[in-house]
Amino acid sequence: MPSADRRPFVDRPVGDLAVATEAAGLAAHRWDLPEPALLRVGMNAIFTAGDVVLRAGRPSVPGAAAFDLAATLSGHGVRVARPARDDVVVHDGITVTAWERLVADPVEMDWREVGRTVALLHRIDPSALPATYPCPPCTSFPWWRFDELLDEVGPLADDRARAGLAESVDRHRGWDAIDERRAVVCHGDVHWNNVVMTADGPVVIDWDLLCHGPPAWDHAPLITAASRWGCPASWYEEFAAGYGVLMLGDPVAEAFAELRLVAATLMRLRAGRDDPAAMPEAQRRLAHWRGDPDAPMWTAV
Repeated sequence: MPSADRRPFVDRPVGDLAVATEAAGLAAHRWDLPEPALLRVGMNAIFTAGDVVLRAGRPSVPGAAAFDLAATLSGHGVRVARPARDDVVVHDGITVTAWERLVADPVEMDWREVGRTVALLHRIDPSALPATYPCPPCTSFPWWRFDELLDEVGPLADDRARAGLAESVDRHRGWDAIDERRAVVCHGDVHWNNVVMTADGPVVIDWDLLCHGPPAWDHAPLITAASRWGCPASWYEEFAAGYGVLMLGDPVAEAFAELRLVAATLMRLRAGRDDPAAMPEAQRRLAHWRGDPDAPMWTAV
């Protein structure tokens, strides 16, 4: 486990959903909110409680740091969700925070504006960030320790898929040689599930992986959105137009984009090892690394 100053805000799963649900219920009761309803589970368990969203997770620092970050980003013109409460509830190791529930607008996502938002983020001086909120190097994320992960879960893959994964890792050796002088503040996970289109425009959510790294780090998720996740190719093109730079063909961006796919596959294999329900998606992803020309699109879970 990296030291606290080299860990993102959230870098481990919420764990026992029953405990997270209990924590959300206690928070709702304290804040006089309706009974929480589970929305989804990822690294955090997300609940709705009336017009409030409850985030239950295991942050690496006190949960109130998320409020400090939201205030700082908003002060720099970055549109973010607003806290619904300025206190937190901690129960059995789970921290619960409350946020406004964004109302999604039925119009098409404005990816050009998302690109402008990310460009604005990248211009923020790292020294302006709150000292309470971690902003580690992008190279510190544990799920990018590819050799360790291949040793751990590679045996769960067939020979061809494992060879394809290893070839990708070997081809991009040196990806972590970051020029700190060119590093910027990155969201860390800019993709379609982390943007909500509202009547006032798109709002980027889930700042758990805030980090500093090359600008390409925040382009990488959308570069493979069409080829692996079945999203329209226009999404990245519009994002890049709003950002002001198209990084298709850029070796750094392409390396990050491909290695994100490696990480996503290995982490899904790890999940499938512990939960059989996760293994079918892991197998879908392995088809790509076998070089199967009919490899199915992946599903975000």
